[in-house]
Parts: sequence; C-alpha cells; structure tokens
Amino acid sequence: MRGTEFSELKAFAAIIEEGSFVRAAARLRISPPALSQTIRGLEERVGVRLLNRTTRSVSPTAAGETLFARLAPAFSELEGAVADAHASRDRPAGSLRINVPRIAAIRFITPILGDFQRAYPDIALTVIIDDMLTDIVEGRFDAG
Repeated sequence: MRGTEFSELKAFAAIIEEGSFVRAAARLRISPPALSQTIRGLEERVGVRLLNRTTRSVSPTAAGETLFARLAPAFSELEGAVADAHASRDRPAGSLRINVPRIAAIRFITPILGDFQRAYPDIALTVIIDDMLTDIVEGRFDAG
C-alpha cells in the first residue's frame, strides 16, 4: 500500500469517527476542501461511493460502513503497536552485543556490569573479548 492510499483511508476513517468533514479536517490538520478532494480520490480508486454528503451532514454508504468496519480494527492495532513502541523507549529491552579488547573489558566493562544489569534487566548483554581487530559490522556487533 502506498502512503497516499494509507492517508486516504485514515482520512475516510476520521470522517466517520468525527461525523463531520470540518472536525475530521481539523483533527488531520488539513483544510476541508483538501479532505474532500482526498475522499474523492479514494472513491475513484475503489470505484464506489463511500460517503453520502450534504452541506449539513455526512454518513457512510453501505460500502462505506463495510470498509470502515474492516479498517477500524486494523487502525486500532496499528495505533497499539505505535503506543507499545513509544512505551518501550522508557524501558530498553532486547539484545546488546559488544566486542572489546581484554584490557577494556577489565578496566571499563567489568566494574559496571552489575549496575548495568540492575538498571536494564530486559537487555541481554553479550560481551565478546577479543584482542584482534574485528569488523563489528561483519560480526553483527552493536558496538566495539
């Protein structure tokens, strides 16, 4: 799906959720005429009218209701995924692979290992001690 197609679908969903082109346009931070043009493009692309519009109201057609019923859970999942990613910024997790020479491991890594593990319990740390010059990209290390 191209970015414009996703934007059209988000615009369509916003109109249904807000019940108004004006409120949906304000939520999306675009002008009502731009929103109207976006919806016309979506309707042309799918080949069916999705919204019944008058100067005072907007309502979904049967095809619009069907489309929105399928889109709403998908958008909810996407928003949840973004929220989860955002929440993880406060608590790092995953794996961290570093490659260091023996002297660096002794002088810098060993003294802070305990504190690091307590501060970041969700990070699986792998320290490879190697006195040879290593290509950290080739070795798939995060740092070295």
